[in-house]
Formats: sequence, C-alpha cells, structure tokens
Amino acid sequence: MGTFSIWHWLIVLVVVLLLFGRGKIPELMGDVAKGIKSFKKGMSDEEASAENAKTVEHDADESAEAAKGKTGKS
Repeated sequence: MGTFSIWHWLIVLVVVLLLFGRGKIPELMGDVAKGIKSFKKGMSDEEASAENAKTVEHDADESAEAAKGKTGKS
C-alpha cells in the first residue's frame, strides 16, 4: 500500500493531462520559473540594501567618534 506501481503513476499522469491540457503545463512551469527568478532578485536586492545600511551605520559611528575626539581636545 505504501508504494506505487508504474500503472498508478501513469493513471495520475493521464488525469493531470486531462485536467490541465498539454499546453497549460509548460505555461505553468514558466510562471513558476518567473516567480523563482523574482524571489531571487528580491533577496539579492534586500541583501544589497542591508549591506548599504550597515555601511551607512558604520560611517555614522566613525563621524560620531571623530566629533567626540574634536570636542574632547578643545
């Protein structure tokens, strides 16, 4: 009961083809690929903005330390 024979998979394939048609499956897979590419682009954009934010915070810390050093010497 836990394993499927080749006949089970063939019946499932026939039902899927009847439901979606031959042309719909490649279109669906193309949409999935576009979604994955969009997700990867969003993740890389997020990482780039996070790196820029860290750099800005780092620069702000150095400016604050420099300002403290100038006021301490005066």
